[in-house]
Amino acid sequence: MSPTRAAAAVRAAPGAIVFTDLAGFTEFTALRGDEAALALLSLQERLVRQEMGARGRIVKHLGDGLMLWFDDPCDAVRTALGLLESFERHASEDELPLWVRIGLHYGSPARRGRDLIGHDVNVAARIVDIAAPGEVLLSQACAEQAAERLPGIVFEEVGPVVMKGIPEPIPLYRAHRA
Repeated sequence: MSPTRAAAAVRAAPGAIVFTDLAGFTEFTALRGDEAALALLSLQERLVRQEMGARGRIVKHLGDGLMLWFDDPCDAVRTALGLLESFERHASEDELPLWVRIGLHYGSPARRGRDLIGHDVNVAARIVDIAAPGEVLLSQACAEQAAERLPGIVFEEVGPVVMKGIPEPIPLYRAHRA
């Protein structure tokens, strides 16, 4: 990053960074074609916008996934769990392979325009890579910010996980409804 661009990056207020990833998207595209893939991406965005409402925002599209931002980590966890339910409902109703994995992290990334960058974003991106289809994984930092304010949601300890490019293992939790 050039010094001019680095100067333009500003620390964002603390919040939750969320990544979604559609599992099986490459195979889906190969079997059903580009038009079906575009329709699936449109459905994903519609479901995310419906579930998220005004509580968060889509930062950017990343192929078959999205990067989301929430000021309140509780809103991020509620939205992530609601998305899993919504995706499962649509998958069974429409016979679509709409399996999503979701990763969350709480931190203060650098803001560059409307984009977010930095270590906290990298951690959230690595967490989604570890999540299984139909799973919400979150960092301990995110769980600590949200757990006490989310009755009815269980945070099951997964343990510290070593992630590519992250110097220290990150303690992870799996979130699900009680």
